[in-house]
Amino acid sequence: MRRPLLFLACATAFSMGALAAQATERVDLLILDATVIDVATGTLSPKTAVAVRGGEIVAVAPTAGARKAYAASKVVEAGGRFVMPGLWDNHVHFGGGPALIEENKALLPLYLAHGITSVRDASGDLPEEVLAWRGEVAAGKLLGPTIYTSGPKLEGLKPIWKGTLEVGSEPEVDAALTKLQGLKVDFVKVTDNTLKPDLFLYVLRQAKARGMTTSAHIPAALTVEQASEAGLGSIEHMGYALKMGSPREAQIAADVAAGRITSIQATDQTLATFSEAAASAAFRRLAARGTFVSPTLNGSKVTAYLDQDNHAADPYLAYIGPGLKGTYAWRVERAAKDDAAAIARRHAVYEKNVTLLPLLQAAGVSILAGTDAGFLNSFNYPGIGLHDELQIFVTGGLTPLQALQASVINGPRFLGKSQHYGAIAPGKAADILILDHNPLADIAATRQIRGVVLKGQYFDRAALDEMLKKAREQVAKSEGA
Repeated sequence: MRRPLLFLACATAFSMGALAAQATERVDLLILDATVIDVATGTLSPKTAVAVRGGEIVAVAPTAGARKAYAASKVVEAGGRFVMPGLWDNHVHFGGGPALIEENKALLPLYLAHGITSVRDASGDLPEEVLAWRGEVAAGKLLGPTIYTSGPKLEGLKPIWKGTLEVGSEPEVDAALTKLQGLKVDFVKVTDNTLKPDLFLYVLRQAKARGMTTSAHIPAALTVEQASEAGLGSIEHMGYALKMGSPREAQIAADVAAGRITSIQATDQTLATFSEAAASAAFRRLAARGTFVSPTLNGSKVTAYLDQDNHAADPYLAYIGPGLKGTYAWRVERAAKDDAAAIARRHAVYEKNVTLLPLLQAAGVSILAGTDAGFLNSFNYPGIGLHDELQIFVTGGLTPLQALQASVINGPRFLGKSQHYGAIAPGKAADILILDHNPLADIAATRQIRGVVLKGQYFDRAALDEMLKKAREQVAKSEGA
């Protein structure tokens, strides 16, 4: 009688084991014992597991239960480290002409190696190439962050900028917008070199009517208010927000348009008449209309203080190709011509721009963390530049949480992608950053990256270091050729 009972006990145990195995859910990646950061609220959830299948987060649960509930092809023991959504650089550029296509393409892994899983390309002179890279990255054929791009920018006739759609009439604007829709661009970039003010406003209104989001430099003859009222989605660069702080903004714009004053005199008048109360009131109106602001302060800081640091000894130059480094000369040479008064003005403008950060935040304006990194913009480095930008935000008066929100929450919001990004939660994209330390306590912690998940694929510290090594070697080879 004992043998049948023993057989029954063994069979029962086998059956229960089989059921348990069937109950275990298969996933591709399981991150265990993480401290998950809710970037919307600043809440920390320790001893948490994140389960990933394909390119999507499928579960966020206590680690104790997740160890039994999930079987993963790859398990990462976070050891209490901090987990948050991957960073977004919301203003980058690719360009420098056809000769620099490969050097620009080589920048993509630099973003990933620094925890940046999405970039917003605000147009350069290689729009066709960037559109192609967008598709290759999405298809898994090219290593790099997800690319959101404007494609070719809209400009007036015969501008200094290359890679543009030139428009000189309303029918030409309509045709250009139709072309951009055909290219399935993620937003529309508009610049102001030769574009007539009335056509600029027409672009904004027509793009909005078509359901297209816009991003722009604003003609000096217009007020920022006029652009916002016409439907501008995002103001690029803090200098435009600074103009709103002068009660005389409309008169200054009119004087520039009439040729009564120069742009330099306009800047001096803006600084001399700046009013915090006027700025705050204007920013509240921006917030009410949903107009974003991308300050791009890191790039302007570099240029403002070239008199104090020529950046010749920057270690990061080892990652930038010789052709791209050559494009830096444009701004360096311009800055070298400035006299003492112009240098003092550069400093004053930058320092005033930084003080606008808490005013924008208090007014409810959505700030976009972006660097302006890429060609032309001297020593404003792809990858590390975003960490510098976030540090400027905090030094300027934002909390670390607000700085992170400007990157990983406001970036997706601007592009209408919040459903898939901005949180470590089921259904969100598996773009994840694993940090050694808490960035809510010290924003510099975003630089201490233990691992990155991009579309569900995990890159540990060794893999990230290998990306950096290959980038250095590629540059060294180009310089030695």
